[in-house]
Amino acid sequence: MRGGTQYGFIISLDTQGSGSAPDPERPGMRERIYRVAEDAFLKAGIGDARLAQEDRGDGILAVVEPRRPEALVGEWAEYLHQNLRQVNRELSRPLRLRAGLGVGPFTPDGNGFSGAAVDLACRIGNCEEAKAVLAGAAAAPLLVAVTDGLYQDVVRHGGRWIEPDHYRRYPVRLKEGERHAWFTVPGRGGPPPEPGTGDGGTDTPREARRRDEAGGFHFGPVTARDSAQVLQGKFGDITFDHRRRTGGSGGAS
Repeated sequence: MRGGTQYGFIISLDTQGSGSAPDPERPGMRERIYRVAEDAFLKAGIGDARLAQEDRGDGILAVVEPRRPEALVGEWAEYLHQNLRQVNRELSRPLRLRAGLGVGPFTPDGNGFSGAAVDLACRIGNCEEAKAVLAGAAAAPLLVAVTDGLYQDVVRHGGRWIEPDHYRRYPVRLKEGERHAWFTVPGRGGPPPEPGTGDGGTDTPREARRRDEAGGFHFGPVTARDSAQVLQGKFGDITFDHRRRTGGSGGAS
């Protein structure tokens, strides 16, 4: 890896809900992350375009030469999406990834590389808003988050497998303060929900993890007071509301 400040496309790839994976499952999870990402690089024709790459345990951080921006934002992201769909057919616990994409200068050193553009790509892909949007899209294996600059320079112009109308601009809370990022969920057929609509867009990280770890089983509030008990929840398309009081009844729908 050459020294001195360079310029490239930043890719930060993280696994949704990886903290709940048992240790025996983690080697297989890591092998699948590399398999789907490497195959996407090769199919998009940018397998030899990486300037730097680091392992992140449950993800990958890479920098790609800025020679074909549409290949990264469009082709690589779509191949990654299709690869995830393929591997998940064999898994009881699906692999779900968040990709943060940005562009800008970075400086390599003996231990990796750094730069504000690197930090921004990592943070928009790992922010609580990105986790919540993917958690709300229960059947989706991938969320792509791009910086506002990358959206304006590349995404909004379209291109091969780039659908500008399938992105939505979100305010995101980062260490540097509030910024804006653009999210898309490949395969959704449209943009993610409006922030604050309740369709996964307002979940906190704790709620997002609970949704992922429950595998689609989500409890509502559980309360007990004297002889009254209330149990509410949702399992797939079934919602139940069991409330037991003296003389009361429960039901399901």
